[in-house]
Amino acid sequence: MEKHITLPLTAELAKTLHAGDTVYLTGTIYTSRDAGHKRMCEALARGEELPFDPADATIYYVGPTPAKPGQVIGSAGPTTSGRMDAYAPTMMSVGARGMIGKGARLPEVVEAMKQYSGVYFGAIGGAGALLAKCIKKAELIAYEDLGAEALRKLYVEEMPLIVIIDSEGRNLYEEGRAAYLAKR
Repeated sequence: MEKHITLPLTAELAKTLHAGDTVYLTGTIYTSRDAGHKRMCEALARGEELPFDPADATIYYVGPTPAKPGQVIGSAGPTTSGRMDAYAPTMMSVGARGMIGKGARLPEVVEAMKQYSGVYFGAIGGAGALLAKCIKKAELIAYEDLGAEALRKLYVEEMPLIVIIDSEGRNLYEEGRAAYLAKR
């Protein structure tokens, strides 16, 4: 099913999304990769607040290239999500609900998604220049020393994504493989 959704990704909205849905996302998202996630989880362990409000937030696993003159951002393709698997349950426990990336997730992440009504969206790898066109605003908000992995706040319009794993733990990668094998 095709859905146009506006963030934030509340628990109620997350529960309306199902593995295999095509989603066009509009609203504020945050960028972070493994170095940023590690730093945020260390801050949480020390009892510190994050540089953004994680409640109902969506995090895009991306390390964008620098913007060329006249551009908001450079190429912004997804990073392999498994690199954030050690941190995703902690991030969801403080309110982050959506994740955008590519590739499979560990069972612990899927369990956390079920517990916290999380959604994992897949972005098309290799289409970073196309995805960057959906980004209308970009602001560096923390960890500038991490370069491309710094924490950014983005405003996106109609960002094309696929729900890979929904809040009930249904996984498009597993369901698609099973459907393919059943036809053989």
